[in-house]
Amino acid sequence: HKLCFWQRRRIYMFLTTRACHRVLQSVIHTSRRTMASEVDKAHAASNEDDTIFGKIARHEIPAKIIFEDEEVLAFHDVSPQAPVHFLVIPKRRIDMLENAKESDSPLLGKLLYTASTVARTLNLKDGYRVVINDGKHGAQSVFHLHLHVLGQRQLGWPPG
Repeated sequence: HKLCFWQRRRIYMFLTTRACHRVLQSVIHTSRRTMASEVDKAHAASNEDDTIFGKIARHEIPAKIIFEDEEVLAFHDVSPQAPVHFLVIPKRRIDMLENAKESDSPLLGKLLYTASTVARTLNLKDGYRVVINDGKHGAQSVFHLHLHVLGQRQLGWPPG
């Protein structure tokens, strides 16, 4: 039994639509799982004295470093959420933005300036997003202050 062109097309469109629907559901499920896992990590995180970022700052563990000076370090995120995703950290540990002191103001300004400089170096001329997750409800999973810089694609709003 031969199918006419329109019958074949209808079947093809149905299968294509079903496949797209499955892919979309998979993407939605994955993004929910990813956000949930980040929240889980934040709630499980402890505010211990030494963190993975402290070890990176001391060069005890490797990272893809983009910029470094005496006070700050910028490196690529190991689990990027955008085509370009890097972190900027102070070498001297501040656990949370909430706990920063007025005397930390110059260092906080330098973190933002470094984010801007590295973004320019990585050619993020169409824009980028700077994010600070602060505390458990802010989904902070490493208690060493850090800026996420994401770019090189259109970012949605609202983010959370």
